[in-house]
Amino acid sequence: MKVSDQRQPWPGRPLWAEVDLDALAHNVRVLKARAQGAQLWAVVKANAYGHGAVGVARAALEAGADGLCVVCLEEAEELREAGIGAPILVLGPSEPAQARRIVELGVIPTVASRELALALADAAAARDLLQPVHIKVDTGLHRFGLRPPEAIALARFLRQVPQLRVEGLFTHFASAEDGDKTYTLEQYRLFLAVAGELDWVPVRHVSNTATILDMPEMSLEMVRPGVGIYGCYPAGPRPDVELRPVLSLKSRVQRLTWLEPGESVSYGRTWRARRRSLVALVACGYADGLPRVLSNRGWVLVRGRRAPIVGRVCMDMCMADVTEVPDVAVGDEVVILGRQGEEEIRAEEVAALCDTISYEVLCGIGPRVPRLFLRGGRVVGMELRKGHLSGDLAPATAAPAAEAHE
Repeated sequence: MKVSDQRQPWPGRPLWAEVDLDALAHNVRVLKARAQGAQLWAVVKANAYGHGAVGVARAALEAGADGLCVVCLEEAEELREAGIGAPILVLGPSEPAQARRIVELGVIPTVASRELALALADAAAARDLLQPVHIKVDTGLHRFGLRPPEAIALARFLRQVPQLRVEGLFTHFASAEDGDKTYTLEQYRLFLAVAGELDWVPVRHVSNTATILDMPEMSLEMVRPGVGIYGCYPAGPRPDVELRPVLSLKSRVQRLTWLEPGESVSYGRTWRARRRSLVALVACGYADGLPRVLSNRGWVLVRGRRAPIVGRVCMDMCMADVTEVPDVAVGDEVVILGRQGEEEIRAEEVAALCDTISYEVLCGIGPRVPRLFLRGGRVVGMELRKGHLSGDLAPATAAPAAEAHE
């Protein structure tokens, strides 16, 4: 089925996100080639930055990703229940009470305490498994992780626990996307000093998308790209690296209304027609991920032309002035994010208008927006609500624990 078909493949509002798996695969390959032989573990936290975690994870692995990164156990659980058996690293904190489930799922936790370590050891011993763990070194972000002396001490303690294997050591940069790399280099040197004290740990990783693009020599044994696999640049486009936007957000014109000069539209009467104006009703609001700050300043695409958003963005809908769009009709496709004809609205553009970052724009796309997964321009799977896939991407059976833990 082609996405351009007028018939909706789901009931309800004409609003959907298209996730281009060909573009995702391209981005994975480009970033992996730039990583100088390092493994690439795709970051699919926050529902794959709003794209749909299960569908994205499958496509990233098919494109050559070696593993997946999430931020919490619940995200790992969703992937395992969908039948994904690849290695999964939990980047964020875990609690000792979660240890048994971590071992059952065969995922790799980030350990920051002896309490969690011992709980994991007990759970692994009960299953006669060797449980891999990673340690995060706080080199300057000062969010989650252990200061260098604490990280070294914990690693040496874990080395003495028979059921545990310290498989990885990592850090996260505070300002890798900045043009001034001074602080990033300071963090990197501090990390290497810690790694030098723990030279028996086989895997080191520090690189996010910005680091892969700007400092590929820091790729070490593993890289963790996030926003780059979704086709966004952390600090503006790079002429030497082509990343392709993966997600488009689309709707249709639901209604057309002529307004006379002086008449207003939407709450607060913040926009009034200065001439006889044709206003389109679009089924996308701030509950769906269209920021309210775009009221009277954002754009949508209709019939290949930019149409300004007029009036306040509502919870469930917005309005656009389509007076200058020839032959506009009810049912016409409306692009909120993505390309139509020669025009394109990228997440970076929307982020700039909202004084935020593309990450927030993508993650803000609401759970009631269906995700359609495309290959070759055709739908191969749908996520009608979070975690429920249909089509070729739907799971067959639940996955066993990853082989690395046996």
